[in-house]
Amino acid sequence: MAPLPGSGLAKGLAVTLRTMTRKSVTAQYPDAQPDLPPRSRGVIGLFEENCTVCMLCARECPDWCIYIDSHKETVPPAAPGGRERSRNVLDRFAIDFALCMYCGICIEVCPFDALFWSPEFEYAETDIHELTHERDKLREWMWTVPAPPALDPAAEEPKEIAAARKTAEKLAAAKAEPDEAQGGSS
Repeated sequence: MAPLPGSGLAKGLAVTLRTMTRKSVTAQYPDAQPDLPPRSRGVIGLFEENCTVCMLCARECPDWCIYIDSHKETVPPAAPGGRERSRNVLDRFAIDFALCMYCGICIEVCPFDALFWSPEFEYAETDIHELTHERDKLREWMWTVPAPPALDPAAEEPKEIAAARKTAEKLAAAKAEPDEAQGGSS
């Protein structure tokens, strides 16, 4: 049996009428901020104190959008009679977000946890050249990085934390013993 002429139009109008009576799900973006997942990818933040200028992030970046400049400084010996050491000092760390494809490889390969995802996504610029964010701007993004998720209460304590706790307890006990000895002699 052939469909009646105009039945497709009637079905389309019925769908339109049904959806016109429902509440709209459109979010009016500038007025209503979206609810983002807690660890969403927005912009990359730099924790400059952890950066050792190892250049892994820049070498692994498929877009070559990370620019790092550094110089070497001589560090005096830690103990008398020791030798001087040299260390890299960060002069420039910039990411060109006009080139970045937000793959996160730089964050994954950073051995010192100097790069993090920030959930901030509102950093549009009128000029494409302003999308190259220098280390000061990347440091500002770092303050918007959420804290890592809580550890599982049933999980085993990491070895590093257990060792640090034992050392701190030993130091506190050693410090308390001389204090008690001085307090008892007075």
